[in-house]
Amino acid sequence: MARARFITLEGGEGAGKSTQIQRLAQKLRARGETVCVTREPGGAPGAEAIRQLLVTGETTRWSQKSEALLHFAARAEHLERTIRPALERGEWVISDRFVDSTMAYQGPAVGAEFVNELKVLVVGDDMPALTLILDLPVEQGLARARSRQGQDNSAEDRYERMGVEFHARLRQAFLNIAKNEPERCVVIDASGTEEAVAAAIWKTAESRLFG
Repeated sequence: MARARFITLEGGEGAGKSTQIQRLAQKLRARGETVCVTREPGGAPGAEAIRQLLVTGETTRWSQKSEALLHFAARAEHLERTIRPALERGEWVISDRFVDSTMAYQGPAVGAEFVNELKVLVVGDDMPALTLILDLPVEQGLARARSRQGQDNSAEDRYERMGVEFHARLRQAFLNIAKNEPERCVVIDASGTEEAVAAAIWKTAESRLFG
């Protein structure tokens, strides 16, 4: 079951999700809507603490199963303390990543059944009404991510440091999710200019959510 005012943006590293989320939020606010912008892993105090365990340190610091469990632990906090309360207040929620990221990043190693079982337990009926998957070539995305990290001293680069083959599998995993769930997911070409990507996102949001 989908929550009508819940939108997620997904994609590989450097796809420009954070920038596009802010632009989408501005569009919604211009319509008089109240918008909660959030992210995963994170979006609530406990979830932000878990985020630091996931996005920093050595690439091999966690087994894939432990990593998936940590993401869902953070997600449980995020849902309980941020997403559900905002939706109940009638706000729009736009999240930078959600359960599809766990399926794409850890799913190939732990199995789709394992991720889906956790999704049922933690997420339940609180799936987004619309998921926008920002897609671009792996090399382009990693170059963008590395450029961003050069301007940021937080060292949240654990996933960026994983190999090109990993990121190629990740891209295909997101495309497979979109193919399997076309009623919820739309692939957006993220290789163009910021303005072009924003226009494509808003066109999709208008069509899917405002009809």
